[in-house]
Amino acid sequence: MDSQRDTNDRPSAESDRLRVETFGCRLNAWESEVVRGHLKDSGRNDVIVVNTCAVTAEAERQARQSIRRLRRDAPEAEIVVTGCAAQIDPGKWAALPGVDRVVGNEEKMRAETWSGSEDHAVVEAGDIMSVTETAGHLVDGIDGRVRAFVQVQQGCDHRCTFCIIPYGRGNSRSVPIGEVVRQVRHLVSHGHREVVLTGVDITSYGGDLPGQPSLGQMMRRLLAQVPELPRLRLSSIDMVEIDDDLLGLLAHEPRLMPHLHLSLQSGDDMILKRMKRRHSAGDAEALVDEIRRRRPDVVLGADLIAGFPTETDVMFENTLAAVDRLGLTHLHVFPYSERPGTPAARMPAVPVPVRKDRAAALRARGAERLQDWLTRRIGRRERVLLETPRMGRTEGFAPVTFASDQTPGQILDTVIEAIDGDTLVGKPVERVAA
Repeated sequence: MDSQRDTNDRPSAESDRLRVETFGCRLNAWESEVVRGHLKDSGRNDVIVVNTCAVTAEAERQARQSIRRLRRDAPEAEIVVTGCAAQIDPGKWAALPGVDRVVGNEEKMRAETWSGSEDHAVVEAGDIMSVTETAGHLVDGIDGRVRAFVQVQQGCDHRCTFCIIPYGRGNSRSVPIGEVVRQVRHLVSHGHREVVLTGVDITSYGGDLPGQPSLGQMMRRLLAQVPELPRLRLSSIDMVEIDDDLLGLLAHEPRLMPHLHLSLQSGDDMILKRMKRRHSAGDAEALVDEIRRRRPDVVLGADLIAGFPTETDVMFENTLAAVDRLGLTHLHVFPYSERPGTPAARMPAVPVPVRKDRAAALRARGAERLQDWLTRRIGRRERVLLETPRMGRTEGFAPVTFASDQTPGQILDTVIEAIDGDTLVGKPVERVAA
């Protein structure tokens, strides 16, 4: 599943009247922009949408808390709950005080769902497993003027023992290559300089399309057909499904950013087996070695779960050691959270305090590695895409601040002079790309 989970995307001031509060992954955030567009087109200023996440119990708790707050602050508004948690158990959310309507993940993408019709049912959530196609939806980007996300895939065919998301997203289905190209061209023509490909399991891309093109093949065609796109970036990927075309692009295509986020989850073979992951710790190490052989400047991050059922101290130490051995820089760490209906929820549990302690230890190790990597940037020249007048990101996704205003959308050749917390401080040298 795409990383960046359990984050709340607060609406900007100009969109308060079209409020969509988002929990969870980048894909959910992208879908929220589609919903916001539908609301705007239908003239609905009286609706508040809560787009939920089901990855952890904490994500659901935050969504319930948000609903209570929204109902208190806007007693006359219609509150509609959607997203993975709503798809998995719509009745539970419909019964929550303050909720007027529940909409499923497929239904939320349809314009008619957000019309002013009074015929809408309290619960509109069909069988997500019966959905076989993913329609393309065009949005103008959600991360400022220069970065945008494009959904290329939806759903997941795998059944990791800890994960409930397939029951909220359905089976894997892909956006046709031509539609992906059309969306990226539109975004570039409207000023976006970087596109991030997102989905639930994007490395499974193409298995349901004619000819079964791989993710790497799609990306190669995309870059060839949109030569004016300066930067292409990937969201979270499953290392088992990385294809030769993707590895080849990493080696030879400078427009593909050297920044990969791996769905690793653990560094211990027994825990990986009990998670029903399809890779071993050795597989991960071999892949990382091959990626670095092809692209030495690559920056690697990973999703990690702390305190999975049956995890011993030794097993956890194997995961800690993997952070160092694989040279991971950007970690997304989650204490294991039981999801009712999943096989892992029936396994012998690790005490919650132990899970939290292990998660804290992993985050601390990740923070050390991040600081070490940032320190090694000092004195280097980096290509920085300006997202705001005083902030941009390197090809390795490190944030960089500037002492004076620059023009957003530029890619600046920048000398890194210092570190301020988890942010680099840079000085522009020259403009190297429009």
